[in-house]
This record gives sequence, structure tokens and C-alpha cells, in this order.
Amino acid sequence: MTAQPPRATAGSRPQRDTRPSPSADAHTSPTVDVHAHILIPEVEALVADLPGLAEARALDARRNGPAALAVSGPMVRERVPRLTDVRLRLAAMDAQGVDVQLVSPSPSHYHYWADEDTAEKLYRLAGEATAAHCAQAPDRLRGLGLAPLQHPEQAVRALEHALDQDLLGVEISSHAPGRELSDPVYEPFWQRAEETGAILFLHPFGCTLDERLDQWYLSNTVGQPTENAVALSHLIFSGVLDRHPELKIVAAHGGGYLPTHIGRSDHAWSARSDAGAGCAHRPSSYLERIYFDSLVHDPHVLRELVRAVGADRVLLGSDFSFDMGTDDPVGALRAAGLSDPDFHAVRGGNAAALLRKD
Repeated sequence: MTAQPPRATAGSRPQRDTRPSPSADAHTSPTVDVHAHILIPEVEALVADLPGLAEARALDARRNGPAALAVSGPMVRERVPRLTDVRLRLAAMDAQGVDVQLVSPSPSHYHYWADEDTAEKLYRLAGEATAAHCAQAPDRLRGLGLAPLQHPEQAVRALEHALDQDLLGVEISSHAPGRELSDPVYEPFWQRAEETGAILFLHPFGCTLDERLDQWYLSNTVGQPTENAVALSHLIFSGVLDRHPELKIVAAHGGGYLPTHIGRSDHAWSARSDAGAGCAHRPSSYLERIYFDSLVHDPHVLRELVRAVGADRVLLGSDFSFDMGTDDPVGALRAAGLSDPDFHAVRGGNAAALLRKD
């Protein structure tokens, strides 16, 4: 039997890491946006004639509802140039005061319904296209690939392929059909990501609450924060972060509801044997091992996020260039009224250190 790490007592909490902020010169660091997307037409062409696409689109339609689809289609089409043309991307970055973007494929490219052969072609195409896009401005753009979580045995190969393209890691959703991130089949993936120092960008696509959220764009406004909270809870409560403490996970959308409601998780961990069986420490302590983007759309929530996880664990994010993002990520950060050191750490100091290749 594998020895388990000693569990902290109910009233204890591991000491917070007192190491200095990862960037001692945060004031002079570039402004870094870690949540920016690219659309890859070749990916959609790859899957266009496959029978699984129609079923996936039908599920997406049920989850979002007709009103949301009627708005989303024109919105995406209007933004295609900025999501595909490097010159337009750089111009938009200049207007926002952003020096560097970490570019990830649109989550609509996950296609977790795809078979093994298609999934391999897809992650290779996505990684190579993202790398080529970023190579047009290598001093300003860094990239991430994709990992097909529906085929766990391919996830490590996808990660290796992304790193071979000089990408910094991969983007993943909150779950795959029939599998949560706590599933033991992902252990080789977590292990290899930890060994390589790869960035894992956790960005949900779709919410399993389905038709309950098919009005008023609840599929996104409620569904995305819910999926973030569920996925992170699986990583915490299952002990993934105990077994792989050096994982570099970046959670989109401020980690959803979890960081600001972590007290309920802590209470369950201390009050119930079933809740506390899988992880060694209070759930709140693991927030200090995860990175979170700043895209929470509320200065009060952003301040609470910084308080809950530490200013060294929050990174600037815009969700470039979709309508649920922000065109002024630095202004949104400034509105939170953080201290000067914390502002500059979130603006770019933390991300500059995270994106730096050893």
C-alpha cells in the first residue's frame, strides 16, 4: 500500500509560503495577459464532416438555448479577425496596455467527443497553429496547446507535443465525458506536467447543468464559475495537489465560486469523514498552490480573491477577445484598489516569472 501524507488536524493549516514574490522587480515587469484566445479555422475544418459534431452541437444548443446562440454567432464572427490576425491582435494589445499574451485555443476547439485518431490530429494541428501564430511576434506572444482529456492515454503525448512546439503547456476543460479531473487515469498526465514545469490552463467549456441554464446566458454566467469550482474541488479533495504539489495550474475566471466560498469546503473537511478522506490539509490551503486569473468582473470580488489566495497567485486575464471578457484588463485591476506591490504583481510580475522558461 502506498503511504499517504500525514493529515493535518482539524484545526490546523499549513504555514503559508513566506518566500518573496516570484518577481522582485514587479514594478518594471511587462504587463502580461494569461487569458487570451486564438481561433483556428483548420481545427473546425478537420471535424466539419464528422458525425459526432452534429451531436455535440445539439448538446451545446440545449445547454445554451436559442437566444444565446442567436447572440453568440454574430459576436464570434465579428471577432474572428482579432482572433486570427497577429497584426490586429498586437494593435488591440497596444490599446489595452498589454505587453505579452499567453495565447490558448478557443475552448470551442476541445471537441472531446472526437475519436482517438481525430483527437490526435486535432491536438497536433491546434498546437502547431498556435505556435505558428505566436512565432510571428515571439517577444509578445507565448502559447498553449490542447490535451484530449477524453483519451487519457493521449494526454501526455499531447503535452509533449505542445512543449516540442515551444509552447508553455496545454489548455484543458473542467472534465471530459464520464471523467472528472480526480480520475486516477490522469495521474501520468499530472506527473509529466509537474516534471516538465508545464502550465495547465483550466478553462471550462459547457456546463453539465444543461437545460437548467438555457435562458439569459446562465450557461456562461452561472455555468462557467460552477464548472471551475467543481473541477478545482476534484483536484483538491482527491489529493491530486498532495501528490503533485509543483503543478502549475492556472484557473480561468478567478477559479469561479471556489476561492470566495472556500470556507464551506473547509467546514466539510473538518466536520465530515467522507469530505476529509482524500486530501491531507484544509481545502483553503491548496489555493496557495494554484494560480487564478483576475477576470471576475467585480473589484470587490477581485480584492477578495487576492485576499483568499494571495497576491502572488493572481494573474491578469482578459478572455481576449470575447464579449464575456474585458477590453481593459489593467483598468479592471486598478479598480480593485490593491496596494501598489500587489497591483504590479498581478499586472505582470507573477506571470512574468511563471512564463519564464528555466
